[in-house]
Amino acid sequence: MRVLVTGGAGFIGSHVVKALAAHGHEPVPYDVRTDPASDVRDPYAVGRALAGVDAVCHQAAMVGLGVGFSDAAEYVSRNDLGTAVLLTAMAEAGVRRLVLAGSMVVYGEGRYVCEGHGAVRPGPRAVADLDAGRFEPVCPQCEAELAPGLVAEDAPVDPRNVYATTKLAQEHLAAAWARATGGSAVSLRYHNVYGPGMPRDTPYAGVASFFRSALARGEAPRVYEDGCQRRDFVHVRDVAAANVAALEASSPAGALTSYNTGSGEPHTVGEMARALAAAYGGPEPVVTGEYRLGDVRHITADSARLRAELGWKAGVGFDEGMREFARASLGGE
Repeated sequence: MRVLVTGGAGFIGSHVVKALAAHGHEPVPYDVRTDPASDVRDPYAVGRALAGVDAVCHQAAMVGLGVGFSDAAEYVSRNDLGTAVLLTAMAEAGVRRLVLAGSMVVYGEGRYVCEGHGAVRPGPRAVADLDAGRFEPVCPQCEAELAPGLVAEDAPVDPRNVYATTKLAQEHLAAAWARATGGSAVSLRYHNVYGPGMPRDTPYAGVASFFRSALARGEAPRVYEDGCQRRDFVHVRDVAAANVAALEASSPAGALTSYNTGSGEPHTVGEMARALAAAYGGPEPVVTGEYRLGDVRHITADSARLRAELGWKAGVGFDEGMREFARASLGGE
């Protein structure tokens, strides 16, 4: 299969390219990092790139929180306009298979259970609570403590920032394209991806990259809130393998199918910082109590559907992955 990989020179995209080649496919990287003319917002360039292509693996995106609105237009342009241009060109070229780099951020906060009211959905955390160090969401009905759990794909979506909003819009565009063309579309809702080649020292790097960069400078990783935020840290090679599985699967025509893509091993941000610092041999993390508006408290995936339907499972364990990442090169090194 000849596969156009948008963002193919990026962190995740470059691993997808390697995984596709290892499985006997022909990846075609398409990335402005290596060719400024390879912009997914350029219909002529995208149309030329699609010649002879059997499928598209769409990794190109502007990533990060997008907390404020100063760069909202840029996020929408790169993520949503770019996706619309790509899908239009695919429709015209007769390419009917798409795998989209989705994100767990479309859910907002994760799944919570109140002892008295069952499953509930707390709203955004109040600034006054965050300032006072009250980081845990409470039941919106009785303000009792909540127990966090795993989020399934049928959970209601609730994007909390600009980036999350654009990622959800990408899924809606892909679904509309699939219905209009009879194509098959898969969105892999990535959780916290880490591993060799992560971008470093940019506003859009993940928390693992920030911690790793601090250790490389001989500094202690700075952990926000109280470090007890739950996340699912999934290795980039496992994410690349999920993309290959999705491309090779017989997905339903005329529809978008979404899959949570996580390791299935929830860990706190503090645990990750400590494991990384220990593996690197650097200073212990510092818990700052600071916070970022737009961050959610707990978000961890239930990836059972991906395992059951596509036969995929994470192969890199947390401890193994952190040991490797502690010595791995970051993007720009």
